[in-house]
Amino acid sequence: MIKSNYVKSKKQYKVSFDIPQERVGKDRDVRVLGNFNDWSWDDGLKLKSAKSSYTGTTELPAGHYQFRYLIDGHHWANDDSAEAYTDSGHGTQNCCFSLEQVAEGTKPAAKKAAKAPAAKKTTTKKTGTKSAEKIEAASSAPATKPVVTPKAKKAAPAKKAPAKKATATQGDDLKKIEGIGPKIAGLLNEAGIMTYSDLAKAKEKQLADVLQKAGARFRLAKHDTWQEQAKLAAEGKTEELKKMQQELKGGRK
Repeated sequence: MIKSNYVKSKKQYKVSFDIPQERVGKDRDVRVLGNFNDWSWDDGLKLKSAKSSYTGTTELPAGHYQFRYLIDGHHWANDDSAEAYTDSGHGTQNCCFSLEQVAEGTKPAAKKAAKAPAAKKTTTKKTGTKSAEKIEAASSAPATKPVVTPKAKKAAPAKKAPAKKATATQGDDLKKIEGIGPKIAGLLNEAGIMTYSDLAKAKEKQLADVLQKAGARFRLAKHDTWQEQAKLAAEGKTEELKKMQQELKGGRK
């Protein structure tokens, strides 16, 4: 997870990074590498181990950035909630985020809530024995009796759409498979791949079609290990899955 706050006195943003401990394991050396530190392990932002995640902050000027998490110097991981993803040129995707330029004396643009129209004030000045309101109402009243129209028939209540059957597939988070981000996970769901079991049994052509549909920046992604990872996840072999993912780079061996 990425959060940013503009620090006016420094004319920069304070950017916070957070990755769940369950994604990388305990007692790991986790660093943030990106185009803001030349993708250098030595200069990477080292995250501190908290109760359930690894966190860290840095200060950056306005601009467009790419980054990834690197664990123990050899295992890459992406942020599940990044603004966007782009092709790294190495068969993987980099996470992206942008920090907008802030002009002097202004704050980063924020969406304003629409204001409700102000209620019109009414006055009740007395004129003789009638108020101004009563006089106005009397003057605007129709001189003839209103035409009575037959009551319209009540519309038949709309038929309720049949409730969708809840499926056990909704419980599996495909983003836990190394190499699958939110965009690809959504397209896999659209293709009927909802669970780890579905992914483990998916055909190569079906996965290739999903990447093709995802767009140019995803077409170079590799799905070589997705089925193998999914099979371990479906069988509940969490430790074996973590061990395998530690040896992968962007979902590839």
